[in-house]
Amino acid sequence: MNHQPFETWLLDDKVLNPTEKRELTSHLRECRTCAALAETGLALRSARVVSPASGFAMRFQHKLAVQKAAEQRRRLWGLIVLIVSGVGLVGWLLAPILISIATSPVEWLISAAGIFLFMFTSLQAFGNLFTVMARMLPDFLPPYMWMVILSGLAGMGLLWAVSIWRLARRTHQGVPA
Repeated sequence: MNHQPFETWLLDDKVLNPTEKRELTSHLRECRTCAALAETGLALRSARVVSPASGFAMRFQHKLAVQKAAEQRRRLWGLIVLIVSGVGLVGWLLAPILISIATSPVEWLISAAGIFLFMFTSLQAFGNLFTVMARMLPDFLPPYMWMVILSGLAGMGLLWAVSIWRLARRTHQGVPA
């Protein structure tokens, strides 16, 4: 049984035309869930509003200010702990390097040159590996496999685009459906 238009009519309290009223009353006679929803809405609309005890606004504002101050203190202490631990971790990691720089700058320069040469030769090796793989891979797979792979990638791209489009359309109205 489709409850959607009836639940929307009951929850939005919108003014219904005669046809919608007839459909709603016949549905309420058949559906216990929607009838209970209508009774609950009627009970909530007819309930007497009780005024708060005297001084409620002042107590609420005071409690809110105390909570905000406590939140700010927690954030400040969290930031202090984060900064101290970050500085300590960086100091712990950099201590051997700083000690070696302070004791022997020549050794530091030699090790820095060694690291630079290692990174440079590693990048060259990865570049050569990539070019060899790029030359070898097209001959490794038959043409129909390339079509299957490209079709799969295109399908995933289309699925991604449709998902983004549906998500944007759904949340565009303000509240996700």
